[in-house]
Amino acid sequence: MAALPILDLDAWRAGFDDLFARFAGRFVQVQTRRRARAYVLGLLSRTERKNGWTLAEQAGDATPDGMQRLLNHAAWDADKVRDDLRGYVVDHLGHEQAVLVADETGLLKKGVKSAGVQRQYSGTAGRIENCQLGVFLAYACPHGRALIDRELYLPQDSWCADRDRCREAGIGDEVEFATKPELARRMLERAIDAEVPFSWFTADEAYGQNPGLRSWLEETSIAYVMAIPCKQELLTAAGKRRADTLARLVPETAWQRRSCGDGAKGPRLYDWGLVEAGEHHRLLIRRSLTPGTKSVRELAYFLCHTPNPAPLDVLVRVAGSRWAVEECFQAAKNEVGMDHYQVRKYHAWYRHITLAMLAHAFLAVTTKTQKGALHVPMTA
Repeated sequence: MAALPILDLDAWRAGFDDLFARFAGRFVQVQTRRRARAYVLGLLSRTERKNGWTLAEQAGDATPDGMQRLLNHAAWDADKVRDDLRGYVVDHLGHEQAVLVADETGLLKKGVKSAGVQRQYSGTAGRIENCQLGVFLAYACPHGRALIDRELYLPQDSWCADRDRCREAGIGDEVEFATKPELARRMLERAIDAEVPFSWFTADEAYGQNPGLRSWLEETSIAYVMAIPCKQELLTAAGKRRADTLARLVPETAWQRRSCGDGAKGPRLYDWGLVEAGEHHRLLIRRSLTPGTKSVRELAYFLCHTPNPAPLDVLVRVAGSRWAVEECFQAAKNEVGMDHYQVRKYHAWYRHITLAMLAHAFLAVTTKTQKGALHVPMTA
């Protein structure tokens, strides 16, 4: 029979103590520090819903007041805890060939009072929903993957242009509108300033088609593989050409079959082609192995920028790393209740999300360290 890993509870506790020691000093008051510890432990518990009431019950509290106070009123800086989280991930998972991945996820909410909430498209739901959108930066490497930064997207017309509504939600007048690519750039800048080890950046079409983000990445000498739409025009030696036009230049014999990583059903196999697309740029094309709904094999397009030429296998690996952030979202929501919060204020959102990211990072690090744990056979 297959072997099951034994969870070393002493090692688990020691690992959690190591994590908490990194940011315990951010909570000056003893009561707040204890509450933060109980909050993160509650997020790591097996409780199905991880809101104020259930986390309070896990901590032995009669009411959720203490947990709500931690998120809304206690004195601590969520950005400094975020920095501690990033350092924790780098120390345990850091790798020179790591890929930074930017993406947003929808956090479904009721009402109109929560900071940034409105009816908007949620990729999580696959439709327009009443939700908040969080933009995240994930760290993906051979040792594991974890979320290391976050920003709340605030729509322009319904929020940033309505300062009274912003103030009611705790959004200061200094907070201005920023596009999702601009939020991604802020997080990348913080990662660079913190000397996070990485070699590549990747993101989906919403970021890949943004010329401002692409220009900044190139000026900063960051290699990237970003998805772009089929209609994206690229400057080649023959002039501007659409991505789908360039894809037709790939002869049938030039397509190469590669896996861009393992999925739930095994290796993600596709056919891949490469076309030169200007100085230091190449267009990477992914072709499905089976026909889609229109009886043709579907194509996806990725613009690649590398100061030095990179082999196809490397570009395919980076393109496939984009799934790491989706896996992080799924685990953070399902395992540590990242979307279970019941707060409306701007700063409270950052506090809960940061603590949930800490809990998720702990799981990622524990997974890595437990790979060498003892195993015993299952009995029939």
